[in-house]
Amino acid sequence: MGLILNLETATTNCSVSVAKDGGLLAIKEHDTPNYSHSEQLHVFIQEVLEQASVSLANLDAIAVSKGPGSYTGLRIGVSAAKGLCFSLDIPLISVPTLQSMAFQAREAEVDFIIPLLDARRMEVYSCVFDGELKEVRPTKAEIIDAHSFQEFSRNGKVLLLGSGSEKCKEFLSHNTTFDTNVVPSARQMATLSHQKFSKKQFENVAYFEPYYLKDFVVMKKKK
Repeated sequence: MGLILNLETATTNCSVSVAKDGGLLAIKEHDTPNYSHSEQLHVFIQEVLEQASVSLANLDAIAVSKGPGSYTGLRIGVSAAKGLCFSLDIPLISVPTLQSMAFQAREAEVDFIIPLLDARRMEVYSCVFDGELKEVRPTKAEIIDAHSFQEFSRNGKVLLLGSGSEKCKEFLSHNTTFDTNVVPSARQMATLSHQKFSKKQFENVAYFEPYYLKDFVVMKKKK
């Protein structure tokens, strides 16, 4: 039996859920372009625990979205998760951000599910899954052009998910549908974190780092 707190902060959506044996007990989330994670995350944690009528002491593990995604968002989520794991002496579970996005489309009748996160200009973070949510191409950062994902659209129906999929509309139409509104959520993490908990696939709390995928670049604000 596993009672798991799930934290998703990899993108603009600050999302927290509590789940028992993979079943969702409570969730709180807010998606805003202002990245309010530093102000909201711990408030949301307290709220979902109260909604689920459990305390921190009842938790069996903490799960966190591992990335790729926003550097600052990932740091906030992972720091909170590691702090809780240390203080409660419970395991840390990491869930790939793009996998949880793809899981939102698990009932779609398509051959390939491709979650994409916007990574500035024409670049995206992407991963490719088949219709049964098995990974068929690993996560990578790539520049979108006229040849992007054609090897998949030539061989079946493709569903593109997430903020990065908007950049593909100019180039892709054959066998391809889009859902640009999908964001990573702690709702889907409930099932995925439970699967890892059951297999005891835990992270080293002291040394775990988010999956940034590429170096952090400081961007100056426009005046």
